[in-house]
Amino acid sequence: MDNTNYTPDTLLSDVNTAISKILISGQSYQIGSRKLTRADLKELYAIRNDLQAQVASGTPGLLDDCYVAVFDSR
Repeated sequence: MDNTNYTPDTLLSDVNTAISKILISGQSYQIGSRKLTRADLKELYAIRNDLQAQVASGTPGLLDDCYVAVFDSR
């Protein structure tokens, strides 16, 4: 699978689709004798929050939601 075409925008769309499927159809389902479970909803929400932060900042990165405080005097 080639991941070079994925941007935070497209990944966010995919994650939102996955969340919608879980909310509408449920976390797990059964086809015949096979029981299938979708991704964990809590993890999808965490991924969505991270992707939303990346989209809002405009640049994907590891420390997008970090802040630095500088105290010049005591």
